Amino acid sequence: MRIDHIAIWAEDIELLRKFYMHYFNMSCNDKYVNPNKNFSSYFLSFENGGARIEIMNIPGKDAPSSRGNLKGLAHFAISVGNKRSVDNMAKRLKEDGFTILSAPRTTGDGYYECAVADPEGNYVEITAD
Repeated sequence: MRIDHIAIWAEDIELLRKFYMHYFNMSCNDKYVNPNKNFSSYFLSFENGGARIEIMNIPGKDAPSSRGNLKGLAHFAISVGNKRSVDNMAKRLKEDGFTILSAPRTTGDGYYECAVADPEGNYVEITAD
């Protein structure tokens, strides 16, 4: 068994699509649109396979304004390979104006990681292998 994909409700799926494609070198399928439900989505895939990210939108459907006190998915992690890549990604994202939620560090459970808020505030950990 394996995780096939995670799904994120988004206000602006084009903004999130561009973010993940640009910073994490993900590819994207053609936009899926279901006019009966006013629903649209994209699936984003990593170059080497693995779990995908689905970004979804229904205009007018609000995402929670604060995820901190909610139950459910708290974050997801993307491995960029090594400590230097984590450091470089944190620097690049900060320079590009994204909020670094946790500076690069080794956690108590042994991960080397940093965390960033994506354009819609989702908590994304960036880890070394």
